Amino acid sequence: MLLAQFKKYCEANGLNCDFRNYNALHISPFQVHYSKDEHKQAIFVLGTELVSSLAANCNPDEHRNPRKERKKYVHLVNT
Repeated sequence: MLLAQFKKYCEANGLNCDFRNYNALHISPFQVHYSKDEHKQAIFVLGTELVSSLAANCNPDEHRNPRKERKKYVHLVNT
């Protein structure tokens, strides 16, 4: 359910996400008549598409590792 809400958020905010494979399955979390395996497949496809879209839209400079930054600072202070 959380992944479906995140998909809806991406669509509502105009984020550049491609959900063609998930939409082609025609399965939503509310359709209880599908099998458990079909829902698992839909979750896997949706998760994969979300991660791929986020990776494509992510600026690596925005997400630095704070631990690495701290180690650099500690090293500079101790020298």
